Amino acid sequence: MNSLTDTSVAWPSLEQWLRVLTLTDYNTRVVVLGTMLLGVAAGVIGSFMLLRKRALMGDALSHATLPGIGIAYLVMTAAGGNGRWLPGLLAGAIVSGLLGMGVVLLIRNQSRLKEDAALAIVLSVFFGLGVAILGLIQQMTQGHAAGLESFIYGKTASMLARDAWLIGGAAAVVIVACATLFKEFTLLCFDAEYAAAGGWPVARLDIILMALVVFVTVIGLQAVGLILMIALLVIPPAAARFWTHRFRNMVWLSAVIGAVSGLVGAGISALLPRLPAGAIIVVVAGSLFLVSLVFGTARGALRRALAHWRLERLVQRQHLLRALFEWHETRGHAGTGSAPEGVVPLTALRAARSWSAGALRRTLARARRTQLVRTTPELGAILTPAGWTAAQRVVRNHRLWETYLIAHADIAPFHVDRNADAIEHVLDPALIERLEELLARAHPERLVPPDPHAIPGEPA
Repeated sequence: MNSLTDTSVAWPSLEQWLRVLTLTDYNTRVVVLGTMLLGVAAGVIGSFMLLRKRALMGDALSHATLPGIGIAYLVMTAAGGNGRWLPGLLAGAIVSGLLGMGVVLLIRNQSRLKEDAALAIVLSVFFGLGVAILGLIQQMTQGHAAGLESFIYGKTASMLARDAWLIGGAAAVVIVACATLFKEFTLLCFDAEYAAAGGWPVARLDIILMALVVFVTVIGLQAVGLILMIALLVIPPAAARFWTHRFRNMVWLSAVIGAVSGLVGAGISALLPRLPAGAIIVVVAGSLFLVSLVFGTARGALRRALAHWRLERLVQRQHLLRALFEWHETRGHAGTGSAPEGVVPLTALRAARSWSAGALRRTLARARRTQLVRTTPELGAILTPAGWTAAQRVVRNHRLWETYLIAHADIAPFHVDRNADAIEHVLDPALIERLEELLARAHPERLVPPDPHAIPGEPA
């Protein structure tokens, strides 16, 4: 017989794994289905919240529901009814949440305070009021607050079929509303000022969006509680954003991540009953966020690091080609159609870019593998025909940009090199075409523009 103080967690047997994976138990099916639907609804509406820069609005609204729950309990108890009647409690939570939303909008629009201050005020004041009301209920002789704390911490494992159906209905309402108003909500999230200038009812759309947030928040109180509900509203869309640049894809990816969080979290809680399901769901969502943060194909840290590494190697190769071209240019070889045969000393290359010996050696090795240069026993580098063509293109783009900065940005010729060096590696093809038009007018006979830093009388 286990002791009451035994808090150990027993590893589930193979039979338990199979029962959970196949959703054999009725309660497991209800909890998994309910949490998955809640994850879908929260992921969809949370995507709009995140891009609207109101990620913490759900936190404030979830805390703002607590006094409504307490007041609804008091009203139903005073009327002689069951104070813990769920529809009545949820109605009180909706009214209180909408009131909290209205207070946030009122403070933001009618005062000089910013939205973060309004959110902090509503969150702290409404939550404090809710805790005070729950304390008052505890002292009542005709009732007590047993069960009401589940709205704070959630009671996922004890979810009933009617709760799952309620969450499913809420998810359907949210999906239909967001699909119907997708264009309007997208415009509101990306550029509310443009939407207002175009005659769109921005205030009304904002209220509808926040009302949907309140609706999902209230429905999710039974599953994960008001403290953890904000995680389901923020984490799935934040994770989805690392995988795509398209908002439509982000919305459905967020819904999938929310559903998977509910599925896996509820499954783990069913296998390890001592672990609270709501907290495990949020932990799973956080784990998916970390995976997305590192491996996301659009904005993931690994992809960004790889792109930065590739850009660094591209910059080094272009700097090498430019140094080789300019060495030949100072010796009057810039106008030759074929690659010059002169060997460029490594000491000249190191001086041109202040390379270390190791960095220059690695850059030359990569250029040699791509057949842009050849190295000689005399410790020098020779441009191949392909390397000469690439070097002309690199120098041409650099000097096109220098020409543009001198002509249109009022940058002195002796300052323009550093500005051009920072942008030449990522020039847009359309901008290059525009700069080539300027070159054709200024130097119609030149493939590569002259060096703006060259001293008059020297070869260029």
